[in-house]
Amino acid sequence: MAPLTTEEEVEKEDAPQLLAPLWDVVSTKNQQNKPPSPIYDNEDKPTEYEYEYDISSLALSFVPLPFTTGGGGCYTAAAYYGTMDAPEARRFSTSTAERVGLLKSSQHANGTGAKQYGAIMPDPSEIESLLGGRGGGDGSDEELGTTTAGQEAKLLLKYSVPLMGTYLLQYSFSLVTIFVVGHIGTDELGAVSLATMTANITGLAIYEGLATSLDTLCAQAYGSGKKTMVGLHLQRMVLFMLAVTIPIGAIWLCSGWILAALVPEKELAHLAGYYLSLLLAGAPGYAIFEAGKRFTQAQGLFNASLFVLLIATPVNIALNYVFVFVLNWDLTGAALATVISNNLLPLLLWIYVYFINPASLECWGGFTKAAFTNWGPMARLAVPGIVMVETEWLAFDILTFSTSYLSTTHLAAQSIVMTLAVSIYHIPFSVGVAVSTRLGNLIGSGSLTAARTATKTYITTFLAIGLFDFVFLTLFRNILPRAFTSDPQVVDIVATVLPLLAAFQFADSTTALVNALLRGLGKQSIGGWCNLGVYYGVAVPLALALCFWRDWKLVGLWAGCAVGSACITVTEGVYIWFYDWDKAVVDAREREE
Repeated sequence: MAPLTTEEEVEKEDAPQLLAPLWDVVSTKNQQNKPPSPIYDNEDKPTEYEYEYDISSLALSFVPLPFTTGGGGCYTAAAYYGTMDAPEARRFSTSTAERVGLLKSSQHANGTGAKQYGAIMPDPSEIESLLGGRGGGDGSDEELGTTTAGQEAKLLLKYSVPLMGTYLLQYSFSLVTIFVVGHIGTDELGAVSLATMTANITGLAIYEGLATSLDTLCAQAYGSGKKTMVGLHLQRMVLFMLAVTIPIGAIWLCSGWILAALVPEKELAHLAGYYLSLLLAGAPGYAIFEAGKRFTQAQGLFNASLFVLLIATPVNIALNYVFVFVLNWDLTGAALATVISNNLLPLLLWIYVYFINPASLECWGGFTKAAFTNWGPMARLAVPGIVMVETEWLAFDILTFSTSYLSTTHLAAQSIVMTLAVSIYHIPFSVGVAVSTRLGNLIGSGSLTAARTATKTYITTFLAIGLFDFVFLTLFRNILPRAFTSDPQVVDIVATVLPLLAAFQFADSTTALVNALLRGLGKQSIGGWCNLGVYYGVAVPLALALCFWRDWKLVGLWAGCAVGSACITVTEGVYIWFYDWDKAVVDAREREE
């Protein structure tokens, strides 16, 4: 496909071109209520009358054309009056088209071809595409327009399982590094832990936050039928992320001096800075993969990222083993293994899209200079997305850091509790990604009834996930700590904290739901400012007060977190309840103009 040059060409590339005006089937105004002339071979069959509809700026006239010798049913002719450039021309879901009688079934009863009489007709699929089509998911007819709770539950299961595998495998990259470096020495382990925390806050959380805008933009573009806009949004985000990598890189390169001013152990700080300077080479690969994941997820291809991680994870383990234990490159080897693995991710994703599922390339309109323009809508979603992710990650790092003022035993216990919390959180988080993508498809297609039906299913699903997490952590509170340590003091502390973690996980599951709904609606700004206000106005102050002032220690920390998470759920839930979802459809259309 030849490279496109403007955003308008990108949209036109996706618009089917109807054939010449159907002048021979469009009656004049004074014939509007008369039946068509008996010019058809099967004129003994009952005929209907012509109707004329004006759908926004798209002028269409319809006349039923009986056809076939044994079929029944009819095609619907459309006269197109030079409005292909009208912004609303392809803005309607198939369900809308069906309600006004635009699309009729053309299936033949005998399964064979049949003669068509009257004017030359465009294929019905072209008309369906003109009106937005059914995007999302696997493209099945029931995907958009109408849905049931059962269908949504099946889709959610289909989408979520590969996502859980994806995020758990990607999380394993840092776990493998910690495990390998732990066998090098205590200083190296401390340096990598400090560097990982710094990288998360100053880099990876920013990339994650930026990518949340694609949860809205790509999903809604695909749902509206503007498929090549999905590729355009991807190009813009990749360029945006690469631009942001420049200041991130400056911080990482200077992190040795920055950390030395904050951490008492100067040698440890410089070692962490050295590790971060090497890790910088893998930042572009990580960023591009995060954006690329949204490109495939918007199309319902949730297995794509799992395919990538199933290959990259063993490669990462092998590289760590060879570089650290065989070549004895120590900390340098661990960093290089991560760099190579991160840069391998977008390459493997490209291989999947290009060779394994080339049908997904229908959303790629080629490289275009339009990618360098109109960053405003993306930035308005991306910045609150950064706030949304950054506030949560930073809050938990603050709480973890504060446990160092209790005792080494409490710090070890907090590390175990945090590991369990992050691992379990991947379940509601993964389902939340599926929810935001699915809801974005429905909003983009204008299928509000289906979106509301789906949301009811999501509420039930997340409550069930939260309840499962609560029961699991409560029942196994005395068993889980022993998988991490044999120190009886640490085991006792963790066992005491896990019921509070269970309460937090239940609340956090509902928080994952409301955040996902906000992303699907394109209201990241609400989630961002709500997270900022609650975490630093309620959760963190309350957690620190209960921990140190009331002397509840780790129980106090997690009690504060649970209260904060519940506050976020209530606040965002009330907003979603009273929000006008019709406005979300209008906003989605305006972003694609």
